[in-house]
Amino acid sequence: MTDPMSLVRTVCRSVPRAALLMTAMTPYVARPHLAQAQAVKATASAKATPSARAAPAATRYVAPRTPDGHPDLQGNWTNASLTPLERPAGLPRALSKAQAAALEQRRADTVETGAKASDPNRSAPPVGGDGSPGAFGNVGGYNYVWIDAGDHVAFLNGELRSSFIVDPVNGRLPALTPAARAWGQQRAARNRQFGQYDNPENRPLAERCIMSFGSNAGPPMLPNGFYNNNYTIVQTNHHVMIMTEMVHDVRIIKLGKPTPRSSAVRPWMGESWGRWDGDTLVVETTNFYPSQELSQSVGLGGAWGANDSLRVVEKFTRTRDNVIFYRFTVHDPLNFTAPWSGELPMIAMDEQIYEYACHEGNYALSNVLSGARAMEREAAAKKPKPPE
Repeated sequence: MTDPMSLVRTVCRSVPRAALLMTAMTPYVARPHLAQAQAVKATASAKATPSARAAPAATRYVAPRTPDGHPDLQGNWTNASLTPLERPAGLPRALSKAQAAALEQRRADTVETGAKASDPNRSAPPVGGDGSPGAFGNVGGYNYVWIDAGDHVAFLNGELRSSFIVDPVNGRLPALTPAARAWGQQRAARNRQFGQYDNPENRPLAERCIMSFGSNAGPPMLPNGFYNNNYTIVQTNHHVMIMTEMVHDVRIIKLGKPTPRSSAVRPWMGESWGRWDGDTLVVETTNFYPSQELSQSVGLGGAWGANDSLRVVEKFTRTRDNVIFYRFTVHDPLNFTAPWSGELPMIAMDEQIYEYACHEGNYALSNVLSGARAMEREAAAKKPKPPE
């Protein structure tokens, strides 16, 4: 019997919304499909130039307005990027053009290789998989035809950024507090009571279609390095709605003076309130659902969780017709020794965003759990029977 995860590797999140809803349609994002891969590679260097990255205009930009006079943030946007959350060792805050071009060329080469047609005469994978880890590994689950992690380095204020984090100035997360480290140890001890496939609650939130993997919806809203890093923003006089393509998570941000609900009611993605500071939408979020672990959101393996002290402040400023400058600051004194801030661009996209039907297509979770039960029955059958 194989690992139950290898029985069905492809949960619904491995199939983009275009395949789930309209199989015959071309997915809306300009993704490197088989016919496009060579074009991606050929244009990588050209796209790395500042002129192709919407360099700042010489005159002060004036954003379009909604009927109530505030900047219009509405539309479809993407934050897909090659830039990571934390700065890799040895890199400066701003990459050179050559460094950025090399990263983008490497990405284009990877896309071209991964999008090549499979050999129809290839042999089957070994029983139980080949042991390789990750979403592409073992018996296979993903193909680069579906991947849209981003093709470019983030470009902000004339800089090719090496990380989203800008504070601390080293581009790295601050140190964890002793309380956070202790919490991580307690969590690990608690989890050792169970097998990873014992029940649905032991599986990740994304695998259960409860929240997007990574921190797409946030806050903070960060690309996941995989696909579907896209958003729809809708404004009214009193609310701003941000729909995240990944697992179609939706944030409803109330505008005006906060009137917080009871602390006993803690929604997924927290409770957000917004206000206008000139042309910038400032959103403050608190009261996070306890199971929405910030560490899971930023990809650090579940070392700490949401708590009463967690507060995230976001700022949305439309700096060009096709760019929203997004800045965030995480205040979490229980877990971090200092606040930390990041910046990234949200780029306008003309394509539609289709529904990401996760629960509706998720047959893998039940198969993972039933596979584990089958393994247990198989192991029990091999045990010697007690003497009668």
